[in-house]
Amino acid sequence: MEKTDVIIALTALAQKTRLDIFRYLVQLGPEGAPAGQIAEALGLPPATLSFHLKTLQHAGLVERQRQSRSLIYAASFARMNSLLAYLTENCCAGDPEHCAALCEHDRMHTATDSAVTTNHGVETVKRR
Repeated sequence: MEKTDVIIALTALAQKTRLDIFRYLVQLGPEGAPAGQIAEALGLPPATLSFHLKTLQHAGLVERQRQSRSLIYAASFARMNSLLAYLTENCCAGDPEHCAALCEHDRMHTATDSAVTTNHGVETVKRR
């Protein structure tokens, strides 16, 4: 993934509503959902949802597929994984064992020191 693509993806996710939409689509899995279902689940007007979906599509984070009369939107897991790989490719100076230990340490502390809140049906973990 090129640096410019990373910046576009991170910029798209750096907005509250778009982040909620993307996280909702990730939770749904590769099947995705029609726009109406997404709008209803997140309490968004159709025009607002359309605007944000277009930005996420432009960033390559959301894919659209026509099924009969409906447009189905789904998270692009390949793009999401590419973004995560770019962000972590030099983690811990390339020592995967060290990174695994740090990630496990972080995961344990997040599980015990966090509170889970729901925002428009999307769970968010906040550290205390």
